[in-house]
Amino acid sequence: MPRVSPSSHEASQRMARVRQKGTSAELNLRRVLHARGLRYRLHVPLLTKPRRVADIVFPAARVAVFVDGCFWHGCPEHASWPKSNAEFWREKIEANRLRDADTDQRLMALGWYVVRIWEHDDASDAANRIAELVRARRKMGPANVDDSR
Repeated sequence: MPRVSPSSHEASQRMARVRQKGTSAELNLRRVLHARGLRYRLHVPLLTKPRRVADIVFPAARVAVFVDGCFWHGCPEHASWPKSNAEFWREKIEANRLRDADTDQRLMALGWYVVRIWEHDDASDAANRIAELVRARRKMGPANVDDSR
């Protein structure tokens, strides 16, 4: 299938300005995690070829957190399919979904636990889920959670 382009130069420029790091959903989650005493690394490349970067990483527990935007990642609750240039947007969002699934599979094969948080998720609920997981994986100890890459 031939690659479809944005409907206009202006649309392409708008897409380029969308934040990839430091979104409000990510910042809210980080604040709550920090308040719960969890320390993490940010925007860590966990795979090199293809390059994949997690938003929030707990290296010792091998937990990678991705905060996904509802529009860009096709949230089942809030995704909308634009009517203008519909083929382009469907291809773009479906490609994002495939890339996310590929990333999850590759990281899990390397011993990482992947957590995906939607931008609409309550930051406190998400932080509780992540905190519980990180603490449980830390308790497993280095014999069961290999920290090498």
